[in-house]
This record gives sequence, structure tokens and C-alpha cells, in this order.
Amino acid sequence: MQSGKTVTYGLILRETETKETDKILTVLTPDMGKISLVARGARRKNSPLAASCQLLAYSELTLYRRGAWLYLSEASTVELFGGLRGDIERLALASYFAELTESVTGEDQPAGEVLPLLLNALYALGVLGKDPALVKPVFELRLMALSGFEPLAECCGVCGRSEPESPMLDVVQGTVHCAACRRGGGLSVPLTEGGLTALRRALYADPKRLYAFTLEPPALRTLDHASESFVTAQLERSFRTLDYYKSIRAEH
Repeated sequence: MQSGKTVTYGLILRETETKETDKILTVLTPDMGKISLVARGARRKNSPLAASCQLLAYSELTLYRRGAWLYLSEASTVELFGGLRGDIERLALASYFAELTESVTGEDQPAGEVLPLLLNALYALGVLGKDPALVKPVFELRLMALSGFEPLAECCGVCGRSEPESPMLDVVQGTVHCAACRRGGGLSVPLTEGGLTALRRALYADPKRLYAFTLEPPALRTLDHASESFVTAQLERSFRTLDYYKSIRAEH
């Protein structure tokens, strides 16, 4: 980036308070990828930057560089996803999506399809009112695929059968397989036939139609367990926002 001002769009993935009135923001942008910037005075009462510096705010941002840091000069909100902020369960899930996205995106690398995917998920949760239990595994699987962790799901990864019998997902080796074709060295979790169809949809469907389907509760639960186990096995880490979301779900 040149030393002059630059205009981009960005979604706030994380906000950290610093000094008396400032924030350090982690922002996902379409052209610069994941960046960190300082928003001076963003916590000051009546600050014109306050709305755009909230977690999950999507805004037009005017930036400038001073030394090693980027600073926020001006901001104009595009979407605040107000439907999320009035529902603690949906907000908790959206916060997990932000933390998960931050974990798989690199600094200063174009966001590609990841930013539209995240915005679409937030819109599905906050505007369309889609079931969080459906949005969660579909988002997890599609994000992992876009981040280079796509599982082999077109057929059984062992025998090649196009429709695996009693399908399972090996979350370590990243393959779908028949229950009878399990190989050593992995960790497999069950899928229903409906769950396998939904998994394939999450990986291959048109982005605009990702959440345009329903799934029976038993199949949805197995899909969610499979997707969450896959994320954990591939990234080898936990997420505090996921733990919080699950605690909220348990209370309802």
C-alpha cells in the first residue's frame, strides 16, 4: 500500500480495546485479505467511527499507513446485521464464524471467495432467519474447502463406490467412505444418507443456494458432529466462541 489514503471494504473479525479510547481491529477485506488496523477514538462517545468498528460490521473503510501500522481515517457502514445483535444464540454463532475465518485466512492475501461466504452466512442468520443448526455445518464445510481442506466426498475414498454404504467421514484423512471400508490411522464419524447429500451440497453447491434446503433433525445432528469434528481434526485447535455458542444452545 502507498503512503496515501486507500479505500476498501471490510468486515470486522475481531476488536481489541487499547489505550483509553482506541481499538485495534482485525478486518477481512476483498483486496488486501486479513489486515490489522488502529481505529483512534473509536470508543469515544459519539465517535463517527464507532458503528463501523463493531464486531461483524461491514463497512467502506478509508485507511492510511503511518510507520508499520494501518490507521482508520473514515468509515461508512454498509451492513451491521442488526438481526444478529438482538439474538444471543445467532450472535454467538456469528462470532464463532468470525474466529474460525480469522484462523484460516492469511495476512495480506486476497480473501477470494471467503469474504462473500462469511457475508452470506451472516445474512442467512441475521436477515433470512435460517436455522443456526443448519447454517453452522454448511458454513464450516464450505470454509474448510475454500481454505484448502476440502474432504473427498464424491465417492468412497477406499472402494470408489459412488454412493457409500452406511457412509462415514474420516475427519483426519478427509475422506468419505463406506462403513465396511474403514482404514487404519484415521478417525471416522457416521453420516446418514441425507447427511452425505447435505455435505456434498455444502462443498459443491452454488454459493447463493447454500442454505436453500432442509434436513431432518437426526441427519442434521450427524452432519453437525461430522463438520465440527473435521474442523477440529484438521486445524488441531479449539475455539472459545464455539464453546460459548454451545453453552448458549444447551440453555435453550
